[in-house]
Amino acid sequence: MMKNQPKLYSIFFMKCPRCLQGKFFASHPFDLRSLNHVKDRCPCCDLNYKIEPSFYFGSMYISYALGIAIAITIYLLTHLLSIEISYKQLFGLITGILVLSMPIIGAWSKTIWANIFMHYDEAIANKVKNNNA
Repeated sequence: MMKNQPKLYSIFFMKCPRCLQGKFFASHPFDLRSLNHVKDRCPCCDLNYKIEPSFYFGSMYISYALGIAIAITIYLLTHLLSIEISYKQLFGLITGILVLSMPIIGAWSKTIWANIFMHYDEAIANKVKNNNA
């Protein structure tokens, strides 16, 4: 299971990097009223998600890399599947997919950024699990 890889679990399921239990975001990534708003603290282990002001500005670099990876993947898939498409249509397809996936790209980039600086603690995770059980 993915819980053997705590960083991947935290990123894909948008959970606390330290305990893997608490929610990382205030709401779902596609809730446009609070688009990718990170909670101040973990509701389970009380980890401070906001280490310093503007901490998540660095996640823009991750977001850029994810966007480029998606664009290259779409480009390669159209060529590998021999889909006849003009470059203007390909540009429109890539742009459309990136715009529609913007909320999830932003959420993943913030969780990746947080997992670079915040680390899993098995003792705290077990304590939180035992308190919730």
